[in-house]
Amino acid sequence: MADTRETTGEASTAFDFRGYCVVICGGSKGIGRSIAQAFAQAGASVSVCARGESALADARHAIAAYGATVHTRSCDLGDAAAIESYIHEAADVLGGIDVLVNNASGYGFSDDDDGWAAGFNIDLMAAVRASRHALPWLKASSHGSILHTSSIAAFHPGVRGPAYAAVKAALNQYTTSQALTLAEHRIRVNAIAPGSIEFPDGLWDRRKTEAPELYQRTLAKIPFGRFGKPEEIAHTALFLASPFASWITGQTLCVDGGQLLTG
Repeated sequence: MADTRETTGEASTAFDFRGYCVVICGGSKGIGRSIAQAFAQAGASVSVCARGESALADARHAIAAYGATVHTRSCDLGDAAAIESYIHEAADVLGGIDVLVNNASGYGFSDDDDGWAAGFNIDLMAAVRASRHALPWLKASSHGSILHTSSIAAFHPGVRGPAYAAVKAALNQYTTSQALTLAEHRIRVNAIAPGSIEFPDGLWDRRKTEAPELYQRTLAKIPFGRFGKPEEIAHTALFLASPFASWITGQTLCVDGGQLLTG
């Protein structure tokens, strides 16, 4: 596939990923599902894993609506053996791996051992393990790319979710070291740090009713005056995995409507 692409002419996508095989760890809902659908809409073959069977089935149906080759599998991303098995199966079904997206989170917000363990095992080690097992196929690709989902929480101190913020900061550091290590293989590695993203039954959708004061305080800190949408993170993922970003590696890109600017 050529390294220079023209737009498809559709307003909904400016990218052409025909011939790409994309694997998304944690893609049954929210940001992960939007990323999966965006790649499928742009022509890629897509594999998605998640724990919930029902949400995974819904995601498969939505992704397949774009006519893409779709593979899904239930996988506990806190289980090292399960990750290895999933990555190998996904590569076999799709015919390779060109893009690996590590999107899962354990949402370890509590400052106890369980909170730290959830973040370490899912947000960080799942990304490390999936990358390790996908590496042979990424090396064989002429446009190998890894994307990690981080958070703007990694960039500033906060009293809510110290474990979550610390693990995401570690993921950002891993992104830079991994990018340097894999540069000789022409595999690019980048991270996306979303701000507060709202979608049905997501964290901020629930907080609208469960913690309305927190919801309004957070909204007031976003200069654009609204919460982000999963599709806006998906569009960033498409750009970073595309040839338009061929000279970008080792970066963590904040996508937050200016939220980080307000502290």
